[in-house]
Amino acid sequence: MIKAKIVGAGGYGGVGILELLMRHPEVEPAALVDVVDAGRPISDLYPHLAGYCDLEICTPDSDRACETYDVVFFSTPDGVGMQAAAGELERGAKVIDYSGDFRFGSAESYADYANFIGREPEHASPDLLEEAVYGVPEFHRDAIAGARLVGNPGCFAISALLGLVPAVGAKLAAPGTLIADGKTGVSGAGKKASPVFHYPARYEQMNAYKLGGHQHLVEVEHELSARAGRRIALTFTTQVVPVCRGIMTSLYGTLEEGVDYARALAAYRDFYADAPFVRVCDRSVPAGTHHVRGSNRALLLIDVDERTGRLRVISHIDNLMKGQAGNALQNMNLMFGLDETAGLTEPGRYP
Repeated sequence: MIKAKIVGAGGYGGVGILELLMRHPEVEPAALVDVVDAGRPISDLYPHLAGYCDLEICTPDSDRACETYDVVFFSTPDGVGMQAAAGELERGAKVIDYSGDFRFGSAESYADYANFIGREPEHASPDLLEEAVYGVPEFHRDAIAGARLVGNPGCFAISALLGLVPAVGAKLAAPGTLIADGKTGVSGAGKKASPVFHYPARYEQMNAYKLGGHQHLVEVEHELSARAGRRIALTFTTQVVPVCRGIMTSLYGTLEEGVDYARALAAYRDFYADAPFVRVCDRSVPAGTHHVRGSNRALLLIDVDERTGRLRVISHIDNLMKGQAGNALQNMNLMFGLDETAGLTEPGRYP
């Protein structure tokens, strides 16, 4: 049985991976770590877990936290994983980090990201960056399978990339014309939300934010540029809408000459033919975030606007599943040579 430690267990990402691991046939959640609520059972924070998981939360320096585990999930903000991952790897664990600490394969590319978000550009463990793998299984399955350190992607990033990478790879749309318009539920702000995310301020309120540049833009452009063999910059707008969970990203690009609807749809279906969690739909399917809620599935609606000559892809994911914990478990399965879908085969919840 694989023994797992979750760092940052008290947040949405931490309890999300815990819920999934409790249903996994090959994994035992063995240690829950956080800097707050130490000594309390996780079921005190999340009563729906009572009787299913009553493990106590422990501090990062406790005896339990310092034991050896097979896999460690860092559901933590930027700057935490880069400080602690090396010690876990030395003890023989495999590490999956939710933050931006290990999404970039060099000190230079990490510095670009850090400068963009206003953080210190020096990485605390630069020697680990070259071995870290960007954790989108649909693009890097083989590398993830051989990795001991994976940087789980950002939620907006994976939503946009699943919709854009086939367009770049199959030369369906001109790279310089790409636009991503993403809308997320309030849970994307995390458990420690600011006052603007409290119910009175959020009820029936929609707004764009971080128009100066969302942090996930950096990894989107980095991945697209690597695939295109040239620098790609895209317009990237993020918005919050008054729902609990889910991301819908509308993606656009000017069609390359000779591309029509049939070719675009076929290209996406070919690209994701072996991707168990990506469903490619034609433009007639009435898709929405309810169709992915609580599941690790990504639903891509493919369209071509013949009138304007533009490709249009609508990407739906659950920000807490394919955008976070579900994708992290998918990565873990690959890293341990398990069935990629283990613990993730249940459909979502409706309504």
